[in-house]
Amino acid sequence: MTATPRELVAMASRVLADQGHDDLIWGHASVRDPEGRGVWIKAAEWSLAEVTAERVHLVDRDGAVLEGDGARHSEYPIHTEVLAARPDAGAVVHTHPPYAVALAAANQPLRPVSHAANMFVPPEVPRFTLTADLILTPELGREVAAELGQADALFLVNHGIVTVGPDLETATVTAVLLERACRQQLLTNAMGGWPTWSGPEESAAKRAHIYSDHALRAVWDHLVRSLGSHPASP
Repeated sequence: MTATPRELVAMASRVLADQGHDDLIWGHASVRDPEGRGVWIKAAEWSLAEVTAERVHLVDRDGAVLEGDGARHSEYPIHTEVLAARPDAGAVVHTHPPYAVALAAANQPLRPVSHAANMFVPPEVPRFTLTADLILTPELGREVAAELGQADALFLVNHGIVTVGPDLETATVTAVLLERACRQQLLTNAMGGWPTWSGPEESAAKRAHIYSDHALRAVWDHLVRSLGSHPASP
């Protein structure tokens, strides 16, 4: 049975929370409305772990809540403007995972020191440095979309990350893998010595060998299974 947009956003939110992306009541995932009316995104004032289908609403490009209840997230322009700029994308994730925030703030490029990092580099993951403040306006949302370009991930330096995918399952797995890659690099750096990483040709080969569409969907299925049968927090 195909999940509704509300159900999918709720599941993705819980997966992100389970994978270390929860930040109190902040962070959000969205999926493009099939009828082109805007994005389905979690309501504000709930943690990612608390999101149920009833806590997801439809927001249009002007920020109006068209369906559902609850306060709207102020950073909705990240989602609406990125999806407007990327017709190939069907979903957006924006979270504040600690290792990705730390790596970007340290002004270090992500290096392919692990399997996870090879999904992203080379080329370098783009970095948004215009502001570390909230993305509160369509104008700033368009600046984020422009910096993201055709990449699948973006560091909002001193703020968080943005990932996209053709669907929310892929965008969510991308966010999970980016945080794992950043964590592994920071762990590697902490060991001292002379870190090594794959060269461009090996990185490209590893990306092709590991990150097929089928594999990414299997990772999503694993992440969902790892949640077990426990409901979201009341």
